[in-house]
Amino acid sequence: MILLTGAGAGAAARQRWTRLRQLADDTGSATAEYAIATMAAVGFAGLLVVIMRSDEVRGILTDLVRRALTFGG
Repeated sequence: MILLTGAGAGAAARQRWTRLRQLADDTGSATAEYAIATMAAVGFAGLLVVIMRSDEVRGILTDLVRRALTFGG
């Protein structure tokens, strides 16, 4: 370990402080989080489209709507 005295100590402390601020900088992290959440939502929507296109699910939903609209049963 090198010990600095005088002006060298102040400069070294400023450099350490500057480096710590750079490491703690979270600029752009919210944008990255929004991008990840958007990609997850797109993936989920794609999965729902695939499920809804199947004939079995379409039949179940059609039957459900018919039952809901039929009076007296």
